[in-house]
Amino acid sequence: MRSALWRILRETVISCFNHRVTGLAAEAGFFMLLSLPPLLLGLAGTVGYLHGMIGGSTINDLKADIIKASASVLSDKSTQQVVVPLVNDVFDSGRADIVSAGFLIALWSGSRALNVYVDTITIMYGLSGKRGIVRTRLLSFTLYVVGLLLGMFLIPLLVAGPELVVKAFPHFAGTVHVLYWPVLVVLSVCFLTSLYHVSVPVRTPWREDIPGALVALLLCILGSFLLRLYLATTIDGPTVYGSLAAPVAVMVWMYFAAMAVLIGAAVNAAIDQVWPSQETAQARAERDKEKAAEEIATAMEHLRAGRHRGAPGDWKPSPYEHDERHDEMEDTVIHGELPDIAEPPSEFPERWAIHARDAKRNDTGTVNGRNNGARRVGDVPPRPTGAPPANGQPPSLQMPAGQALPGLPLDDTAWPPPPSRPPGADPEHARRDAP
Repeated sequence: MRSALWRILRETVISCFNHRVTGLAAEAGFFMLLSLPPLLLGLAGTVGYLHGMIGGSTINDLKADIIKASASVLSDKSTQQVVVPLVNDVFDSGRADIVSAGFLIALWSGSRALNVYVDTITIMYGLSGKRGIVRTRLLSFTLYVVGLLLGMFLIPLLVAGPELVVKAFPHFAGTVHVLYWPVLVVLSVCFLTSLYHVSVPVRTPWREDIPGALVALLLCILGSFLLRLYLATTIDGPTVYGSLAAPVAVMVWMYFAAMAVLIGAAVNAAIDQVWPSQETAQARAERDKEKAAEEIATAMEHLRAGRHRGAPGDWKPSPYEHDERHDEMEDTVIHGELPDIAEPPSEFPERWAIHARDAKRNDTGTVNGRNNGARRVGDVPPRPTGAPPANGQPPSLQMPAGQALPGLPLDDTAWPPPPSRPPGADPEHARRDAP
């Protein structure tokens, strides 16, 4: 059990580093923060149509709160010239253009943040590409709408604590203090578990995603506690951010929340790696087969392209340019395969480890009747460093005396030439030279 827990911890850390959890959390937090202003503006425009139902006093209180919050961020001149006229215009009479534009921008940016979660969770499980782009965007949009409805209720309670509920319902203060945290924890765990559950492209048991949801919730609570300490320290006293302390605090909390969600997803993915479920294991096996088929198809396309490029007169290599055809040939030869391609360039025969016409002579090591030593297919000679001399042999190619260049006959390409031997120096030579 201890070794399994250690493996889960190790896989979680590796997954967080490999999938850039900190960077993706910043991306998700940015889009969530970007969705807040148009969302609030759209809600304010909607309130303008409900003036008779809500009442004038409630709308005036909302306007005063918005102007007060804007004054803490913007200057007095900007607040009076921009915010106050806009708030009065939106709340006093409904603005269809503001409502539609605000909600569209909020839905786009918010669903973009959820798309980060869905994509990252899918990749962590090793199922990238299992779900299409359109389905992913539709799922992100649906999750954002559902999360928006729950977040409007959960986020203020999670940050402010039970005092906010007690202030709204003073007669039920005792019950609120008893049931506040259990109800909040259950709702948060259910939402996070559902997020992890639907983000995986294959259907797995819902309960298997609970551990990651618990980890994410604990990290969110820790982040909220640190945020409350930060606000209590900076708002009452001097701060380097000045009037930007509140927006910075919201941005930091969103970053922590996004990181907590991704870390919880990494925990679930690590558990699935240690104890894989039947559904995810089968999906990963199918994905591996698809990848292998794609790689084979790509290799065949490259081979066909190499044959086409290798037609006589179509390919002229330059010693100063990267030679992709040589790389393909060299990689194939090193693995012991002989590709059926066109003739290599005669200017640099030493670049080519072996040609297909000499494959039958590799096992014996015999070339033109002479024992040249057994050569393996992967024996690649060194590349030349200078231009070939007039005789066609590069000066930097150092070959033992009498040894043939790979793939070419010894009589034509021996470099340096073999030392001359008098007739009769050895019986084989004498028999070959005898009339």
